[in-house]
Amino acid sequence: LNSPSPAQELIKMVQRLTYKRRHCYNTKSNGVKIIKTPGGKLTFQYTEKKRKIPRCGDCGMKLIGIPAVAPKVMRTLKKRQRKVSRAYGGSRCAECVRTRIVRAFLVEEKKIVKAVQRVQRQAAKKDTKGKK
Repeated sequence: LNSPSPAQELIKMVQRLTYKRRHCYNTKSNGVKIIKTPGGKLTFQYTEKKRKIPRCGDCGMKLIGIPAVAPKVMRTLKKRQRKVSRAYGGSRCAECVRTRIVRAFLVEEKKIVKAVQRVQRQAAKKDTKGKK
């Protein structure tokens, strides 16, 4: 006999939630998500901010093998977690390191070639002076 009317079915009590920490404003640092506890209550679960993945200083690519954590947490990590075991480990990507190495090698080769050419020119000048 006491069946709820359609209007009463639409109106349900909503559970109000209050922040437990910080302040009562919905800011980036005060992020929450609503979860239901095993007891059936709705509560706020505080979420951490999403951190940016470290990027290469030359090309801007994401660095593989380095976690996206806050600077404060990064300082507490072990050295092997903060960097990759190669030259320019936590700073540059593998491609950029490779190009740096190749560039340095080619610059040195160019210096050697110039020195050899200079010696050859000097030898050629001496030969022309000796013939006259």
